[in-house]
Amino acid sequence: MALLTSDPRRTRIITVIACTVTSLACGTNYGYSVWGPSFAARLRLSATDSNLIGTMGNLGMYAFGIPLGIMVDARGPRWGVVLAIMLFAAGYYPIAKAYEAGPGVYSVALICVFSFFTGAGSCSAFTASIKAAALNFPETRGTATAFPLAAYGLSALLWAAIALLLPPGTYNFLILLATGTVVLPLISLPFLRISPPQTYHHLPQHEQQVLHRTRSPNSPNPLHPQGPGAPSHTRKNPYSSSIESHESEAMPESSDENSSLLSKSSAEDVQGSESSKHHESDRNHESPHLDIRGFALLRLAEFWQLFCMLGLLTGIGLMTINNIGNDAQALWKHYDPSVTSAFIEKRQAVHVSILSFCSFTGRLLSGIGSDVLVAKFDRSRFWCLFASAVTFCVAQILATAISNPHLLVLLSGSTGLAYGVLFGVYPSLVAHCFGVHGMSQNWGTMTLAPVVSGNIFNLLYGRIYDAHSVKNDDGNVECLAGKRCYSSAYWVTFGAGVLGVGCCLWSIWHEFKVHQIKTGKERQRSDHERIA
Repeated sequence: MALLTSDPRRTRIITVIACTVTSLACGTNYGYSVWGPSFAARLRLSATDSNLIGTMGNLGMYAFGIPLGIMVDARGPRWGVVLAIMLFAAGYYPIAKAYEAGPGVYSVALICVFSFFTGAGSCSAFTASIKAAALNFPETRGTATAFPLAAYGLSALLWAAIALLLPPGTYNFLILLATGTVVLPLISLPFLRISPPQTYHHLPQHEQQVLHRTRSPNSPNPLHPQGPGAPSHTRKNPYSSSIESHESEAMPESSDENSSLLSKSSAEDVQGSESSKHHESDRNHESPHLDIRGFALLRLAEFWQLFCMLGLLTGIGLMTINNIGNDAQALWKHYDPSVTSAFIEKRQAVHVSILSFCSFTGRLLSGIGSDVLVAKFDRSRFWCLFASAVTFCVAQILATAISNPHLLVLLSGSTGLAYGVLFGVYPSLVAHCFGVHGMSQNWGTMTLAPVVSGNIFNLLYGRIYDAHSVKNDDGNVECLAGKRCYSSAYWVTFGAGVLGVGCCLWSIWHEFKVHQIKTGKERQRSDHERIA
């Protein structure tokens, strides 16, 4: 342990590496298309049942965010990793045994529970790793958290690549997931430490105006203290925040977006006797003025704006992520009926790998690129969301047009890139808009959005796929109609993508108008002071 205590900076770097290793175990739900189709074939499940199992994994990942965020805020990152280890073991190993047992032994409902555990484990480990990385590098939080964020997107590719080195078979792949998702967080656990922060130099305040506050004239102002006796400079409250940025005197802007990609800051992350000391240091890192969480979010129009856009775009991506294996199977069996199941399984693994790598690339491009967009060009991060929405629209059109399975890489690549860009920039918008002290809770609340849209689009795909499917001689259900098996579902998600593009353009326009108003007020105030 001398290595971890001799040099604080070395300790922080080692912690970020451990966070990155942990995140490699957290994106395995995106590899469902590798084993999902063959799992469904062995257990003789319909496409709807198969999609339900995959959706339950997503549900565990997203719906478990609030309670896990509260726990990580209160108890620290290590508790999140320990819980994740138990959930991974309780999820993937029983799924592997269900595959080995064959049809009828485990009910679909029970398998859905196991799938939910895998998603909840991913959520717990990922939340903990991002929290630890953010707290160790408050001045360069965007860069520090970019590595575990990117590793999360690369996770499915890692496991698909390792599987190529092992004996082929779905059972072996599931055992690999059951083992690997436990081992990686376990070996990283001793290195997850929160180092005492160094002296922090506040960043410029110019980005205080980046994200607008949309309110009706009669709605409460979440950035202004209310109630008798509230101090004029600050008021910490889970249901209110403190000041109006363009009306007040300049304040420390340590929660500026330039320093945060996914900012999560809370005193309770430091365990033991160091808790109170780290509490004070952590507060010094962040702006004491902005802290909106809990039910206070529901009163803000920009919360619903961000919530709806995230749900819309994530649902589009999840439909392809969960069903790229079915897409490949339908196209190959229509294109060449003589192909073997082993060949199709390899093609499915290739597409999952492409999805994973492109998601990894998109997260890096969006996370780092959005900082450059704001700091160098004074442009809104919503342009990254616009790029993601447009790419999703292109991907849906490709899905309805591609009939040659060799070209399906265009669909998996564009979907992975759009999904990565979306999640690379979204957390920083949430942190800047609502503050960083309750970021674990707020991000957990925000990730409830994909639960609704992901369920709708995935079940829609399953219904449409089943409607075109027939039973083969072995009693398994399969679709031999090529792209007609699923193209109707992609036309629905194309409409959702167009709606997402419209929302992004409106957000960019509205933010520009707010920026103009603020700039005009500052110029008038400056002229008044000069005249006075």
